[in-house]
Amino acid sequence: MARRKRKISKTLPWVIIILVFSAGGFLVGRNWWLERQAGLIRYREFGIPIPSNYTLHGIDVSKYQQIINWEAVKAMNVQETRIQFAFIKATEGNDNADFYFKRNWRKAKEAEMIRGAYHFFIASKDGTMQARNFISKVKLQSGDLPPVLDVEQTNGVGKTILQQRVKAFLYAAELAYGVKPVIYTNADFYKAYLSGEFDDYPLWVAHYLQPVEPRISRDWHFWQHSESGRVNGIAGKVDFNVFNGDSTDFAKLLMK
Repeated sequence: MARRKRKISKTLPWVIIILVFSAGGFLVGRNWWLERQAGLIRYREFGIPIPSNYTLHGIDVSKYQQIINWEAVKAMNVQETRIQFAFIKATEGNDNADFYFKRNWRKAKEAEMIRGAYHFFIASKDGTMQARNFISKVKLQSGDLPPVLDVEQTNGVGKTILQQRVKAFLYAAELAYGVKPVIYTNADFYKAYLSGEFDDYPLWVAHYLQPVEPRISRDWHFWQHSESGRVNGIAGKVDFNVFNGDSTDFAKLLMK
């Protein structure tokens, strides 16, 4: 009887290991099938599932990606899926500028990458002053994307003050560039603080772990679907985006 117990005790760990690996294999296979059903394709090179229902893919970067090889970003092509546009952080608050903006802005243009610039909004600061900071640093050209306001924090101010300052930024930017700026935010923040007041502005919405589209009731132009993609020419992880439309729609959005 004792000998049988010893035999079982030696066998049990192997049984557990086999069961764990079998369960893991099942989950991997199940996730792969669900991703395919949802229109997602997982490319090893990008490191994330890519929504396959969109034809125009892009990234957004800031100082956290450090020095970027834009030629390598532009050249990357995985089964006809390429990075076709990039949003680049330019400024923040009243007087801060992203350390790598000038280099990224110039090098992206040299690599013939369609580029856009964004401002990170500090709600506790004056909206017009923040717009002046952005306008002084960003000279948009024909073929660039419209200016972008990234607003995703209240910084302790109330909804009414937040909206007033956002409107001040947008008004000043539209006056300077002659186009409506794009608003970037996440789906929950838009619903809580911006919905109903900014619905006529182009929207770039962040909503992760969604298989087909962001869960938001209004129309949108760009969807940031992941924050952990990988691209040739960039050492760390990077945000991935898609454009909601075809190449003709995209061309209409660009600066004239």
